[in-house]
Amino acid sequence: MTNKFKKDHSLLQDTGPDIDTIVAELRTLRLESLESRQRRDRPPKLPSRKVLAGITDGLRAVLFPNRLGLPELTNESVDYYVGHTLDVTLRELLIQVRRELCFVSGLEAASDADREQASAITQAFAKRLPLIRGLLDSDIYAAYEGDPAARSIDEVLVCYPGITAITHYRLAHELHRLGVPLIARMISEIAHSATGIEIHPGAEIGGSFFIDHGTGVVIGETAIIGEHVRLYQAVTLGAKRFPVDEHGALVKGNARHPIVEDDVVIYAGATILGRITIGRGSTIGGNVWLTRSIPPGSVISQAQTRNEMFDGGAGI
Repeated sequence: MTNKFKKDHSLLQDTGPDIDTIVAELRTLRLESLESRQRRDRPPKLPSRKVLAGITDGLRAVLFPNRLGLPELTNESVDYYVGHTLDVTLRELLIQVRRELCFVSGLEAASDADREQASAITQAFAKRLPLIRGLLDSDIYAAYEGDPAARSIDEVLVCYPGITAITHYRLAHELHRLGVPLIARMISEIAHSATGIEIHPGAEIGGSFFIDHGTGVVIGETAIIGEHVRLYQAVTLGAKRFPVDEHGALVKGNARHPIVEDDVVIYAGATILGRITIGRGSTIGGNVWLTRSIPPGSVISQAQTRNEMFDGGAGI
């Protein structure tokens, strides 16, 4: 404890709450929580959200170096920049993957098996980056084609919150698929905090996916979305109910979110719940509440408001 801290601590004791008592009470609660989760006094460290934010920024720069990388890049230097940034970023990711594996196993230090698995996951993820770039190209082009306000592909990439959220999702989905769901969820939640768009990394989403505006969009863990699907703000693809087991605990991992087939448009505020199927080429109107499957080519909208004139009270 530094002299400055001792001095500040002393002042607080003279004029404010009893810091030592609060610290002791917090320690007791912390230890009880650790014991209830069968953890030791020094539980394994979690992956760092701050570090993962930097890793995600590095990966975005690797995927789109001319727009999200350094501003002074030239044709001659871009490949060197991509290679160097990728190397640094993957080394950082490897450390975070080890942390998640240690957390799952309950070990303070990575075992040889954890180290080998972390290396395999990181290498497999790196090999998927060209595929991720191709999918993102299709998403960006879908946004450009689908929004008359978009003046250029570059504007879509650097300005649209939907593209930011989808980029984080596509990176997180691969990590989720490779066996590090905590890191994947943290990357998705970084985008959620920045954009207001929540996409669970377990969802399966095809190419040419466009989220217009986007604030309030929620896509659940087991949702399946086809190709060329467009969502507007405040759309929810959620679960209708949460079944419990014989002990009253929630059943986790069951398929509980919608399947949205190719070429579907879902307008603002629509809520679609349960393991239902939205048939190919369908259009769901704004603020619709839907809990049943619909066939391909359907158009679902709210009930129409009736407007009738009554002359002298006739008909009433």
